[in-house]
Amino acid sequence: MTKPVVDFSHVDGNIFSVLGTVRQALRRAGMFDEAQEVSNRVLASGSYDEALRICFEYVDVCSTNDDEVDEDEWEEDDDEEE
Repeated sequence: MTKPVVDFSHVDGNIFSVLGTVRQALRRAGMFDEAQEVSNRVLASGSYDEALRICFEYVDVCSTNDDEVDEDEWEEDDDEEE
């Protein structure tokens, strides 16, 4: 199964916002059964962290956050400090 890619930079941390975004991405990808399944699993989950983990099983997360630093940049910075 190829997971839809979702940018969560515009989504607040509310689990229902996250779930709605995941469901929308799945439906757009034609994955209607998975959209229902993720809802059922999230609503039955016991915690916010568990619900997030479930959501992220169904989609790949991308980020458009400009403040995010690439791992290669960190490695270069580490080398310069030595």
